[in-house]
Amino acid sequence: MKTILCYGDSNTWGYVPLSGERYDHKTRWPMVLWRLLNAGAWEDPPYWVVEEGLNGRTSCREDPIEGDRNGLRQLIPILESHKPLDWVVVMLGTNDLKPRFNPTPFDIAAGVQKVVSTIQDSRTGPGEGSPKILMVCPPPTAESMGFYHIFGNTIELSKKMTHHYKNLAKESGVLFFDAGTVIHTSPADGIHLEPPEHRKLAEAVADIIRKNN
Repeated sequence: MKTILCYGDSNTWGYVPLSGERYDHKTRWPMVLWRLLNAGAWEDPPYWVVEEGLNGRTSCREDPIEGDRNGLRQLIPILESHKPLDWVVVMLGTNDLKPRFNPTPFDIAAGVQKVVSTIQDSRTGPGEGSPKILMVCPPPTAESMGFYHIFGNTIELSKKMTHHYKNLAKESGVLFFDAGTVIHTSPADGIHLEPPEHRKLAEAVADIIRKNN
């Protein structure tokens, strides 16, 4: 059985737009991914999917308001607790958009690249090697007053991240996926995903994993 770790923020955790509740296991994209990859093989499923999403998680930044959300600092204990890992799917960067961090698009992508390089050096893959890594650029934020008090207007900034994610993923020698090509954030709060988007994201990630095993 191959193990896939989905490492992300509230959109990996399954945050329901605006309400703050959590989608059930049938809706969250990592669990949809599990069902897609194991379809027709319930007796002996070939994949195990680990959900590792945290609301407010950044790539590598200490949050002075929410606290304890630094994805890089939390990473190694999580990797080691689930090893050996065949795949790690990283989708971070949305929380790095917050004005409190005064980010540039390159800074955000470089923070995620630091997460990726730490995974590569972690020796938590099969045979103490490196897991395969999929670096996912989150979809752009949408116009909404739902989280405007926290994010402000980050639409244009979020649209500029893809170019840098793609270049730095190539530089790191890992797979890249632009989630914004298949999903959109909810107009309810501008940040989180509606159930159909979870499904579409899972389908896209499943396709990439199948093609690269």
